[in-house]
Amino acid sequence: MPDRTLSVAPMMDRTDRHFRYLMRLMAPRTLLYTEMVTTGALLHGDVARHLAYSPAEHPLALQLGGSEPAELAHGARLAAEWGYDEVNLNCGCPSDRVQNGRFGACLMAEPGLVAEGVAAMRAAADLPVSVKHRIGIDHADDYAHLRAFVERVAAAGCNTFIVHARKAWLQGLSPKENRTRPPLRHELVHRLKREFPHLEILTNGGLTTLDHLAGQLGQVDGVMIGRAAYDDPWLMAQAERRFLDGSEGPPQRRRVVEAYMPYMEAELARGTRLQAMARHLLGLFQGVPGAKAWRRHISENAPRDGAGVEVIEQALARVAPEAAPA
Repeated sequence: MPDRTLSVAPMMDRTDRHFRYLMRLMAPRTLLYTEMVTTGALLHGDVARHLAYSPAEHPLALQLGGSEPAELAHGARLAAEWGYDEVNLNCGCPSDRVQNGRFGACLMAEPGLVAEGVAAMRAAADLPVSVKHRIGIDHADDYAHLRAFVERVAAAGCNTFIVHARKAWLQGLSPKENRTRPPLRHELVHRLKREFPHLEILTNGGLTTLDHLAGQLGQVDGVMIGRAAYDDPWLMAQAERRFLDGSEGPPQRRRVVEAYMPYMEAELARGTRLQAMARHLLGLFQGVPGAKAWRRHISENAPRDGAGVEVIEQALARVAPEAAPA
């Protein structure tokens, strides 16, 4: 079973294999998640393109988007065949596209269907199955609805629930607004943990500082960090040191960049464009003198045809030297 004390949320157009490799250089024990992969993409698309990853990315979970139990079972089997450490069902995304496919947050209105999907996934693969969901949707947002959802899905064999502590409005708010406008109610997630002590309950949403994480970890089993982990990836290096292993400090940020260079060179040789990898570096030096010049140089030069790692080396020269880790 993966350690879920710290995890980075699945984020579309963010948590691709390049970002996950970079994150692993800073946070070797944090559980990482793929972008959501739809069951349809695995049935009809290029499976290798969706599921390939570097062995260095472990521990790694695959997030599936779908609702048909047979298709979810197929996805779970593929997750096991490809060596993932967990398979996760998305019951939290509120976008119109996802709703039209009858998955994501709208599934919270159908706990029986979610339970069928979980049971099918568990029967298909010897992998932990988790569910990521909201505290509620639309007007079905009181604790009774949340509790009933978790109880029904747990009865189907799910032991791990990752709860975004905001409800989702399925109509009227954009996905971005659904990440910020509904109020955070972490206290409902805490109550879930108290009432279901045998389940693994993680909380997600609005966690942007080490103190935020510390305030949650005494009340739930783990914390999942989303946009903050992408915008300021060094946060995860600091979080691992504080909450998982204080015996070794994180390397300096420029050492992380230097360790990422061989990966980028290998990917460039395979035909990957520099921008696909360099964009994940933009927030690395947040708060360090020269961070703005670092971002500007990469943003202006990495998208150019033929750009190579010299762009990153030039950007690194614009960042002030860091003090040695304390």
